[in-house]
Order: sequence, then C-alpha cells, then structure tokens
Amino acid sequence: MSEEPRVKLAAHPRARRHISTAKGWGGLIGFVVVGLLSRRAHMSGPDAALHALAGGIGLYLLAWAGAVAVWRELAVAEVVRARKLLQEQAREAAEAAAKAKAAAKRAA
Repeated sequence: MSEEPRVKLAAHPRARRHISTAKGWGGLIGFVVVGLLSRRAHMSGPDAALHALAGGIGLYLLAWAGAVAVWRELAVAEVVRARKLLQEQAREAAEAAAKAKAAAKRAA
C-alpha cells in the first residue's frame, strides 16, 4: 500500500478559500443575471424567481467546476516547483559537502 501522496484541494488553504469564493460569486451572479433577464422578458414573479434560482445553481456548479480545474493545475505546479527547489538545494548541499571534504583532505 505504498501509494504516492496526492494533492488534496480540500486540505489546501488557498485553494479551499478561492473555490468557496468562486462558488459564492457564481451562484450570486447567476441568480441576479437570470432574475433580471427573466423579469425583463415579462415573466411573472414566481416564474422569474424559479428561473433565477436555477440560473444561480447552474452558475454555482459551473464556477465550482472551473475553480477546481484551475486549482488542480496550480496545486500540481506548486508540488513540482517545490520538488525542483528541494532537489536543487540537496544538490548544492552535496556540492558544498564535497568541496569541504576536498579542502579538509588538502589541509591534512
């Protein structure tokens, strides 16, 4: 059971906050825009409200899916960047240790 650790967006503080924000704004914008367009099309109040609710739910889901897709890529890029940085630091430390060892040999 040696699975490679996976990036979980639910555990990523910035991703979680941005996804929540996108869902909120998406739902609100969808509700308002569809509500206004429904009233402009001379729908009755209850019909316009129902359409606005459906528009809000639809844009909420669309914003959620889009934010998750973007953050999946960003989180993977962050992991790749961190790995490269750690590898570079390990290589520099190994080179410094080798130079120190060589200098100690020359001094002895």
